[in-house]
Amino acid sequence: MKKAKPIWTNILYFSITSAITLIAVPIYGWFVGFDLQQVLIMVLLLGFAGMSITMGYHRLWSHRAFEAHPAVRFILAIGGALAVQNSILHWSSDHREHHKHVDDDTKDPYSAKRGFWYSHIGWMLREYHPDRYYDYANVKDLQKDPIVVWQHRHYWALAWGVNFAITGALGLIHGDLLGTLLLAGVARLTLSQHITFFINSLAHIWGRQPYSHQNSSRDNALIAFLTYGEGYHNFHHRFASDYRNGIRWWQFDPTKWAIRLLSLMGLAKNLRRFADERIERAKASLQLNDAKTRFESFPDAERFIALLQSEYDLLLQRMSEFYATKKALLENKRLTTQYPDPAELMRRYAEVKAGWRRQRRLWKLLVALPAPG
Repeated sequence: MKKAKPIWTNILYFSITSAITLIAVPIYGWFVGFDLQQVLIMVLLLGFAGMSITMGYHRLWSHRAFEAHPAVRFILAIGGALAVQNSILHWSSDHREHHKHVDDDTKDPYSAKRGFWYSHIGWMLREYHPDRYYDYANVKDLQKDPIVVWQHRHYWALAWGVNFAITGALGLIHGDLLGTLLLAGVARLTLSQHITFFINSLAHIWGRQPYSHQNSSRDNALIAFLTYGEGYHNFHHRFASDYRNGIRWWQFDPTKWAIRLLSLMGLAKNLRRFADERIERAKASLQLNDAKTRFESFPDAERFIALLQSEYDLLLQRMSEFYATKKALLENKRLTTQYPDPAELMRRYAEVKAGWRRQRRLWKLLVALPAPG
């Protein structure tokens, strides 16, 4: 098999920016120093670039998880250029291929099955798919967005211009142009890119799989903290068009919070989310299959598996009752329907909720039992 041709531009770019970050920045910091203002500039630009990728490139454009006002789309397009991860069109095309062919060594652009190095950065250092971007056939919808088309057409001028203009201007205002360019420019750029790359590599290697075993994606709270909420990756691959990655209120997902805030401000709409019941069913189904597999080779497995199946069926029944009653209660509060006896509906909801919680606790205990032996 012929070895893929090196992409020398990318190799030089990553080598130079990494060398400056690992060598020049520490030397400058030792002999000259960076102050708190420069660190703050770096953090702010890091957040702007990172959120532009997660909110814009990923959830808005790649997955169409919500719709955004043109002003928001323009700002995210500029932030994407600041991140230097190629154009919206190119990035989204890669990402849609990844979801369509996840873990396929020949079709997934950054398949984790080919190892950490390949999925993290190696896939960008050689021409593994030289003919794939001929017409961007899988992002035809994005070619109707004038902001996406404009950014793609002028991407490299924007990427260089935005990075030097924003970082340079802030450096001049600060009074240390070179130090700001090194820390908030190059070091921030290197850090921002590797944070994104962790989603392709670590988020497919390290963590739990509570929703699906069909691919290598993982949920990991630490990676979520580093990647603005993208670390709940097993959920994302199972429910890709949901605008959330961390679905619990306590899960760290600033991208989700920012999208929700934009919707409250009237700058985002049609936020897509999967029904809680569908998510719970997916999780319970996986737990059932895992438990069956764990016990199937042990004596008296049939009786225990039959018990599991019985409790699973009861769990789904309680789940359906709970979500149906909850829906009726919400509709009654919104006055979209008038329940004959609201007090009775409240009592019914409390009763069903208690039954659902009891059954869920029992289910968690059953599926957590270790296999004998």
